[in-house]
Amino acid sequence: MMSVTMKKPKNVRQLVVEYWGSDAFRKLGSASQRDYYDCLTIIKDDEKLGSISLKRLNVPIMQRCYNVWLGRGIPRANKIASIMSILLNWAIKNEVEVFNPMRHLDKIPNPKRDITWEPEQVNKFIATAYSKWKWRSIGLIVQMAYEWGQRVGDMRMLMWTAIDFDKRRCDLVQSKRGAAVHLPIMSDELMFTLKQQHKAFGFQCLVTPQMKPKDGAWKPYSKETLYVHVNRVLDAAGLPMHLTAMDMRRSAITEMVEAGVPTPQIMTTTGHNSLNSLTPYIKNTFSGASGALAQRQAHKDAQDA
Repeated sequence: MMSVTMKKPKNVRQLVVEYWGSDAFRKLGSASQRDYYDCLTIIKDDEKLGSISLKRLNVPIMQRCYNVWLGRGIPRANKIASIMSILLNWAIKNEVEVFNPMRHLDKIPNPKRDITWEPEQVNKFIATAYSKWKWRSIGLIVQMAYEWGQRVGDMRMLMWTAIDFDKRRCDLVQSKRGAAVHLPIMSDELMFTLKQQHKAFGFQCLVTPQMKPKDGAWKPYSKETLYVHVNRVLDAAGLPMHLTAMDMRRSAITEMVEAGVPTPQIMTTTGHNSLNSLTPYIKNTFSGASGALAQRQAHKDAQDA
């Protein structure tokens, strides 16, 4: 609830600040807090939206804001709009005089994403990222997400305490569902890169911090900053710009499926607790269909023999 000792906010910027200090925000999980914070910062720092009086908020104003957010991509625009709605509902619950126009917006549905990277594309991206010091952490985030089949968010927030060089493993508690996963450092290339990264950044807690400290502290990449840098690496590598770092998890899962890895083992790696939660990551591929139909034909041939 809003503190009774604080004046009720007059504009959107003040409302965001009040929400950050609320019990509602504090009760969010760590991953949700980071996601909310990133989106609310975009809302707060918007010069026009941040300063607008709460009494003046209406559908046309928020529709224009949403159209601007679309420049960050449809999923991101919808996420910001959803969190803006949560913010306004919280304000209404706390008796702030404001109208929530978000449900009346003309929004574009999130596109179903089933894109996977080819191994050659992954290798080219990583090689390009490691070719420049400023992209070193970006390359490592992507490499770990791909080799371990993990979410990019967990890789950008990964701490050195999770890495055991002697046992060649990473013990991680995933931020989204709280699942504990225990991941081997399989490739010598990843082991080498992690050791080099530790030499450069082992004095602080983050495995993949931003390459320069900000305000005297080493900080992780935000979602927005990571998106920008990944696009720059894609452009430098001459790779398709529709690829995203988030596709690495799906790519890894697809490769495990095609390799015939049993579903329980895949779930142990990815942290999924049910087949239903894993299914959206599985993509229909020519290779997978070829393997399935080949097994079917071999079975029929054996019966006919």
